[in-house]
Amino acid sequence: MAGVSNDASTLSLGEQFATLSRVFWIANTMEMVERLAYYGLRTVLPIYMVLSVAQGGPEFDHIQKGQIFAWWAAMQSFLPVFTGGYADRYGYKLTVGIAIAIKVLGYLVMAFAVDIGAMITGGASSSVPGHPAVYWTFLAGALLLAAGTAIFKPGLQGILAVQLSKDNASLGWALFYQLVNVGGFLGPYLASAMRLLDWKWVFVSCAVIVCANYFLLLTFPEPDKHTGDEEAPAAEEGGFLWTLWTSFIGICEPRLMSFLVVFSGFWMMFYQLFDLLPNFITDWVDSSAVLDTLVVPLFGLFGASVPEEWAGQVPAEQMINLNAGMIMLLAFAMGYATGKVRSMTAMILGILISAAAIAGLGISASGWYVLAAIALFSIGEMWASPTKMRYFASIAPPGKKGLYLGYVNATTGIGWFIGSLVAGELYQTGGDPTVLGRRWLATEGGLSQQAADALLKDDVLPTLAQTAGTTVQGAQQILWDAYDPQMIWFRFAVIGIVSMIGLIAFDQLAKRGPSSEAYLQMALTFVVALVSYGPVWGLVFVGLMGLWLVIDKNKPEWLPDAANS
Repeated sequence: MAGVSNDASTLSLGEQFATLSRVFWIANTMEMVERLAYYGLRTVLPIYMVLSVAQGGPEFDHIQKGQIFAWWAAMQSFLPVFTGGYADRYGYKLTVGIAIAIKVLGYLVMAFAVDIGAMITGGASSSVPGHPAVYWTFLAGALLLAAGTAIFKPGLQGILAVQLSKDNASLGWALFYQLVNVGGFLGPYLASAMRLLDWKWVFVSCAVIVCANYFLLLTFPEPDKHTGDEEAPAAEEGGFLWTLWTSFIGICEPRLMSFLVVFSGFWMMFYQLFDLLPNFITDWVDSSAVLDTLVVPLFGLFGASVPEEWAGQVPAEQMINLNAGMIMLLAFAMGYATGKVRSMTAMILGILISAAAIAGLGISASGWYVLAAIALFSIGEMWASPTKMRYFASIAPPGKKGLYLGYVNATTGIGWFIGSLVAGELYQTGGDPTVLGRRWLATEGGLSQQAADALLKDDVLPTLAQTAGTTVQGAQQILWDAYDPQMIWFRFAVIGIVSMIGLIAFDQLAKRGPSSEAYLQMALTFVVALVSYGPVWGLVFVGLMGLWLVIDKNKPEWLPDAANS
């Protein structure tokens, strides 16, 4: 692995813009289209997954929802570790084309999971919350979408990477991040409109949109895999299994693995913005003041009125869309600013800001507080997230940018996978108003636990309100005061702070490069994982790093060189 580099650009802004190619802009458009479909679904998916059977949803509990997102994370984040190598070897355009087809299939399977489950069970699943037939069908669709995304990312980002050089990489990745969020910003508006018609249309419209990238693929030839800054590497040996091996063993290198684990705390926070916050807003946040002060006047400018289906509240996806909107408008300026400082400095500052924002979500159930926290998190994200891509692109060996940009997704996967499991357990026991409402009715409302558990999901809060002599909103306030569901956010903020401290320590070790750095990185990784994820995960990560060291020092002749993989 290359040493720490000073990757700040020396070109002016205009000079950097002039060096960007036509293929760079086409590839960015493709990513924007893919993200429009993806985030159109993702911002509303957590709400649909727990939607009651009576309203046409699968009614998964939050543990099931967390498990689906965890396996989604594993597929989407770790598959690029291997597919990046294949993108380099077999061609970026072919990789992207295959990925689109898989994504379309995933969208459609998820759209009709409830119907497929009913067909499998002869209708028995139709009235059962979280029925296994629906669960496994939906999970299969989610894994197909995750696999398609995993194959799409290193292929598309490989196309981008070979268009950039050390002089325009910071600007290029910032523009990529900004244009991606144009799609991410438009997607939730599409989803909001489609789900008012029928939830299936959210999935189907996303499948149609992502197919547009087939037309864009026809507008340019397969790119040269080597930039003007690089010399072409020697011809690669081996085939399918060799590529698989080098992809796996390369990620176990101690400094690389240490960075992936330490930085994963940021992604644990990040993904709860999309996987958990939609539920939290829907369940607990009062955004009526935001609606009256901001949204109603905006609708009035176009001679329209707020949909009645919103019931006096701003939909969760519209509030979370502030994140994409800010990045869409500000990522370019932030990218130019971060291009003047070291990548590591920008990432450390970004994690600190993001952790403060996540903690802010636990302060109040007011819509204004939530919007402020989302805005603050977006600033931290713009410092931390695109910068890590610049860091990885700068250390990638010649001809292996797709492989290394695939490695980037591993740090996402660690935080997203474990974070989904943690969030599911925490919210199911201490955040879901249906669960808390049944608990209150059994302990304070005079119902037996059996009678409380027998209540349908949509009947729990009305029953609590009737028992307490208040409104449904009053019932929610009773549960908020009694059980403090907002405390879940402080747990994730602590993990973010641990990640930031770990990144500072990582930076010091990487800059000094002591002879014992590998062992110190192993110790750092174990401590960070122990505090954030638990001892088992710490041992897993350290074990993989130890495997790399053993193979590097005692390599059998039949294995490729671990140090150069």
